[in-house]
Amino acid sequence: MTGHSDGARPRLRNPVLRSGAVAVAGLLAFTGSASLAPAPASSASASAGSSAAPSSTPYLPKPTGSHPVGTTSLYLKDTSRPDPWVPTAKARELMVSLWYPARSPGKRRAQYMTPKESELLLKDGKITGVPLDVLSKMRTNAFSDAKPAGRKHGLPLVVLSPGFTKPRSELTALAEDLASRGYVVAGIDHTYENVAQTFPDGRVTTCVPCEGNHDESLFTKLSKGRAADVSFVLDQLTGPHPKWKGASLIDPSRIAMAGQSVGGASTIAAMVKDARLRAGIDMDGTTPTGILDSQLSRPFMFLGKPATYTPGSGKPEVATWERDWKLLTGWKRWLLLTGAVHVSFTDYGVLVDQLGVDSGAKLSGARSLEITRRYVSAFFDLHLLKKPQPLLDKPSARYPEVKVCTPETKTCE
Repeated sequence: MTGHSDGARPRLRNPVLRSGAVAVAGLLAFTGSASLAPAPASSASASAGSSAAPSSTPYLPKPTGSHPVGTTSLYLKDTSRPDPWVPTAKARELMVSLWYPARSPGKRRAQYMTPKESELLLKDGKITGVPLDVLSKMRTNAFSDAKPAGRKHGLPLVVLSPGFTKPRSELTALAEDLASRGYVVAGIDHTYENVAQTFPDGRVTTCVPCEGNHDESLFTKLSKGRAADVSFVLDQLTGPHPKWKGASLIDPSRIAMAGQSVGGASTIAAMVKDARLRAGIDMDGTTPTGILDSQLSRPFMFLGKPATYTPGSGKPEVATWERDWKLLTGWKRWLLLTGAVHVSFTDYGVLVDQLGVDSGAKLSGARSLEITRRYVSAFFDLHLLKKPQPLLDKPSARYPEVKVCTPETKTCE
């Protein structure tokens, strides 16, 4: 059930923002539509502790690192294999966004998504009466094509994979934060697996497997196909003929991956396939059968919500994590973010709060993002930079919302 959602329809908190709120409500309903079996919805009617006043112009919180952030997009074409969703396409085409530490801020902030992508997302969610380009106006913190900073082979690389039906842009806030901390980040759009993806020649592809039966075999195919995408992208960034002019800054011995929902399951699949991935994080994604069927000794972290992934709860989703946990033989953690819902680990948690929409989360989007950024960066700092991270060893007074679980005893504290 990799593509599950929370099943909660957002509720308006601010009627003044009705148009923008309805747009996001529909977007959230759509992005959770890949569910095999919805998780229980929160009954909360407001996000606790939100520091962001409702706004009709969405924006991403500033990164927490010391570096300005640059970004660019790459078009990549894998001629060694056909597209898994469109057999007539004899090559697998991908779009990849790179975020990286920049020498200085650029002149032009990067666009979150194109107006056409925003339009297709909203139309697919059957949203009317709102500006169709509203999501293209999200204010980001990265500067387009700013000059990268760093020394040769000095920067670790993190790959990010989004949820099913979702664009790579949904993890922009996390990517910007990692880049501000000195990482190169590659966000992959897995072609035909999201509702709107634009290529440099103007083509816009839509989602092929979104309609139809979403059984476990679909998510197994998604995860394994994404693993192949990731290996190809690594080849294009660290091979003898890299496709990015700043590729020499990447340290090929320090590469890791994280993903949300099906992107989290794909992280495990990619690590099984490719030993270049030294560590991985699954953010609120259930792994289908057949992805991890032997021991994996590299560091791994589960980060999810208690409603779905509390050890011993008997839910089918948590059973997959318990199964995988037994096969993870290296450093590992199982963390749960109290008050979170499925979108809390993406940009959309922040977006709904800013537009005055209740997603069903008890925790504000800003706080969820702060915590997600902090724990994800701590994990990569520990395993790629070898910097001690006491935060990951025990419960934190600063982040009491995070519960550290011990599946063997079915406890979380």
